[in-house]
Amino acid sequence: MASVGVFAGLIVVFSILCKSHADRNVYPSAGVLFVHVLEREYFKGEFPPYPKAGDSSNDPITFNTNLKGYPDRPGWLRYIQRTSHSDGVLYGSPTAEHVGKPTIIEITAYNKRTFETARHNLVINIMSTEEFPLPYQAEFFIKNMNVEEMLASEVLGDFLGAVKNVWQPERLNAINITSALDRGGRVPLPINDLKEGVYVMVGADVQFSSCLREVETPQNQLRCSQEMEPVISCDKKFRAQFHIDWCKISLVDITKVVPVHSNRPDLGTGVLPDIGEYNPPSESLKSRDYFADFLITLAVPSAIALVLFIILGYSMCCRREGVEKRNMQTPDIQLVHHSSIQKSTKEIRSMSKNREISWPLSTLPVFHPVSGEVVPPIHPDSYETTSMPLMQTQPNLQSQIQIPQQQSSVEMLIAVLVLQSLSL
Repeated sequence: MASVGVFAGLIVVFSILCKSHADRNVYPSAGVLFVHVLEREYFKGEFPPYPKAGDSSNDPITFNTNLKGYPDRPGWLRYIQRTSHSDGVLYGSPTAEHVGKPTIIEITAYNKRTFETARHNLVINIMSTEEFPLPYQAEFFIKNMNVEEMLASEVLGDFLGAVKNVWQPERLNAINITSALDRGGRVPLPINDLKEGVYVMVGADVQFSSCLREVETPQNQLRCSQEMEPVISCDKKFRAQFHIDWCKISLVDITKVVPVHSNRPDLGTGVLPDIGEYNPPSESLKSRDYFADFLITLAVPSAIALVLFIILGYSMCCRREGVEKRNMQTPDIQLVHHSSIQKSTKEIRSMSKNREISWPLSTLPVFHPVSGEVVPPIHPDSYETTSMPLMQTQPNLQSQIQIPQQQSSVEMLIAVLVLQSLSL
């Protein structure tokens, strides 16, 4: 049977799977936290015993839960099992929409040692109640707890007892528990025993106490905006066991919440209307004329490219001026000037070829240092060069003196030609 724990008006539904092969029936209430523990000890009886005596608890067992006929669970139901050596927990808060609709959950246990499985069904019959949901709801964020730690009946009872001392309601119950990871939180680092954090929503039938309202003061709102802890007078009643982030507390009065009604479309029966017999297309396909496609893809671009090629060829070949036309449009004085410069250049080049310069020593006969015989030069006598020799001999001093004179006369001729061209 489902065990209902009542702690000073605090109602939380807990159920533990009994050792019965028949379907298990539980009866949670809408708007109340539902917790169902899957004990490993129960499923161990259906698997072969462990070979070592006293080590039967070492069987690694994992659970898979899903709605019967579907691959996943209902949206309001969550499941967690931290390791294969710990019990699994189903938890969630059913809503009024699920009242009167039995929900069958298939529970499959996997023994990782023997690779055997065991399957049982859990039938959840959601009951309606007049006193739920309670009108005043508060959500706390507890930083030093994981969700499986908070789901333990003792820990959750201690938290609800602390809230009851601060709030002082006549009726108080846990509505929902959510891991911070399901709200977009980050996985904590494995240092200093950091926890994921958990959101716990509770409901009551009286207005929020002044202590819970302190977080809404401007001073505490300013401290929260600066990432500082607000000053809450009743925080010491939780601090011994629960570290609450008061900046993330949420206080909701559902009596003042304006309901939003959305017009949902009619989903229908899910059966397509009868539109007659299906007629598949014919096997013989009609022939298609691709001439228009050819013109668009090949002929038109080719025609445009040909026109552009003709225009370019006409501009480059047929529009050339030519040398004769250029000479006709050039003034006579400019042509004479140009011709005189060409003649002077040719004359200078011819004079530079007739210059008398001394032969380099590498082209003159030399004597062998041992025998005294004359050794022929490296280069033939017909070797001609216009470069100056690196070393001069005594007989060639006269020709060495004549070279500057010849060069000076050439320079004078060039200067005369330049002056003549400028005068023109």
